[in-house]
Amino acid sequence: MSISDEDVAGAGRFAPSPSGDLHLGNLRTAVLAWLFARSTNRRFLVRVEDLDRVRPGAEQRQLADLEALGLVWDDRVVHQSRRTRLYDEAIDRLHDAGLTYECYCTRREILEATSAPHAPAGAYPGTCRDLTEAQRAEKRESGRAPAIRLRATEEWYTIHDLLHGDFTGIVDDLVLRRNDGKPAYNLAVVVDDAAQGIDQVVRGDDLLTSAPRQAYLAHLLGLPVPVYAHVPLALNAEGKRLAKRDGAVTMADRIALGDTPADVLGTIAVSLRLADPGEPVSMQLLLDRWNPVRLPRDPWVFVPS
Repeated sequence: MSISDEDVAGAGRFAPSPSGDLHLGNLRTAVLAWLFARSTNRRFLVRVEDLDRVRPGAEQRQLADLEALGLVWDDRVVHQSRRTRLYDEAIDRLHDAGLTYECYCTRREILEATSAPHAPAGAYPGTCRDLTEAQRAEKRESGRAPAIRLRATEEWYTIHDLLHGDFTGIVDDLVLRRNDGKPAYNLAVVVDDAAQGIDQVVRGDDLLTSAPRQAYLAHLLGLPVPVYAHVPLALNAEGKRLAKRDGAVTMADRIALGDTPADVLGTIAVSLRLADPGEPVSMQLLLDRWNPVRLPRDPWVFVPS
């Protein structure tokens, strides 16, 4: 399968979706991804995951915020929306290996099926897996456009995470192409990481359960599985994942309150135990002090002032 952009060295990455401004939790994860990459002599790449909702101007503001922190990346910024040929090639290969099937389930049908007592939590129950050709024809005649799912041959898969150790998660018949024709996230991220030479994935630990599915898919495609590090999230005062609705949590919000980008980086550095409150910092200083062993393992609770 030819999905490589070029011969590339190992790399880490930050891959935001341009659906709005980055909040402090997103920026903190970007800083961590940069530190993990640079401290292991990897390149650092930025990829814009724009297959779904795109808010005008969001990408430009996101990149500007990263630059304001002093976070420098290598090579051009890659956009998923311009790489659909690679995703189609991957799906074609799985299809030729007999590892795909059409799924006509609605979201409501899937929710009802996966909430049944016998269904593994979060796993697609295989409703359309063994439809006959006559049944598929009937579904098509009803006007339902099918999604394309993976015909998984494993139920569980184990990955190794630098922070969490060995983690075994469910591998179900995940969606490869949605019924609107767009490639699904789990497929696109696997193909892109391999194509860009990304062999280190640092992201929020809310995505830990996705890693076994993605690693298994990479295995089926004959692609390398990256090194994972799922880092603690930023939470609000209620213990829920930090979001823009929680107040002054974006770079623009903090600047409006009188902070500078250096102050924002300082706040992130304190949360990582890499600086004292009020201490001037830079990305290079954080890199000089970086030791992943000392990374806090608990979520960071941020309460906007």
